[in-house]
Amino acid sequence: MASETFRLSAVSSVNSCPRKLAIPLYSPIRFLGFPPRASSSFVSSSLPSFLGSSCLALKTLSPLPQPQQHRRNKQFSVSAAAAEETKRAVPLKDYRNIGIMAHIDAGKTTTTERVLFYTGRNYKIGEVHERTATMDWMEQEQERGITMEQEQERGITITSAATTTFWNKHRINIIDTPGHVDFTLEVERALRVLDGAICLFDSVAGVEPQSETVWRQASKYGVPKICFVNKMDRLGANFYRTRDMIVTNLGATPLVIQLPVGSEDNFQGVVDLVRMKAILWSGEELGAKFSYADIPEDLQDQVEEYRALLIETIVELDDQAIENYLEGIAPDEETIKKLIRKGTIGGSFVPVMCGSAFKNKGVQPLLDAVIDYLPSPLDVPPMTGTDPDNPGLTIERAASDDEPLD
Repeated sequence: MASETFRLSAVSSVNSCPRKLAIPLYSPIRFLGFPPRASSSFVSSSLPSFLGSSCLALKTLSPLPQPQQHRRNKQFSVSAAAAEETKRAVPLKDYRNIGIMAHIDAGKTTTTERVLFYTGRNYKIGEVHERTATMDWMEQEQERGITMEQEQERGITITSAATTTFWNKHRINIIDTPGHVDFTLEVERALRVLDGAICLFDSVAGVEPQSETVWRQASKYGVPKICFVNKMDRLGANFYRTRDMIVTNLGATPLVIQLPVGSEDNFQGVVDLVRMKAILWSGEELGAKFSYADIPEDLQDQVEEYRALLIETIVELDDQAIENYLEGIAPDEETIKKLIRKGTIGGSFVPVMCGSAFKNKGVQPLLDAVIDYLPSPLDVPPMTGTDPDNPGLTIERAASDDEPLD
């Protein structure tokens, strides 16, 4: 971000009122949102104050020369500050607000750590089992008595943690949600503000009970989803069984866009059914490199079967595409991606991928899928709410910088 940008940070505690924020003033002003690791409980409890009656105490940094009008302490609302914003660093169409959700121990936090590393957000990978995971760090939440040490000692996520990273010129805001059944409400609050979600499944256990719970929660809010079958390196890993369980247990329509190359100790990579290429990783170490290769001969028949199923499913979403398909003209890669995105956002199906986050295999294609198939804020319906002064009046707010904040 440019040097002129700043971040809002609360000086007082979450529950204090009224709230004032100390902000060094530069020009132009950019509102970057909440701190990367702000939990959803922090966001949900703070949002009315940040966007409503809060006042900003604007102060300058004394060592820096500033125009005389900027040296004065001013009091004005967030709306007034936002009005001075000149241009977004990243346009809204290139935002992805996503959550990672699953049953406990399916690998949510581990996958997030890999995402942060491969996008350059972190210079090293934190591990849950080593108690060094970034997303298991949080400031002490006084009202709930939860500390960073409690998450790291238990090796589980207790409260939702949020962070921001970048991939292929897109900004990805990620919320890592709890997987334990006792913290279902935390997932519910996170899903309320998400535009898309990655649903992780343990390739050995398949669709587990809490997976069904969070799936229903995401469907309740109409959140588009993509599935990632994780832990393909484990003994007993079975991608196809998990795919079938998505149908039987969740009642969803899975659209397989990747097939595994090997499994358990022999898991080497995946076959991309969109590009019709194999993606093979050279090792399991940190930052392991991958390369595109021809599809292995022993998988040719299976690849052709799932590729045909993929094409048949997506062409039904477009009259021209299905007409061309009936005439023997297969859609090109760009059309395939466009139709997969359309079906994902519309809820017609859920793309299914696979990999092993712990062994550093499959994370980069997963990030590509987030960009290609999950919606931006402009692709989802406007947020609706009620007027505090008139509960019977419904108000809509679209994802636009021109919309009022109050």
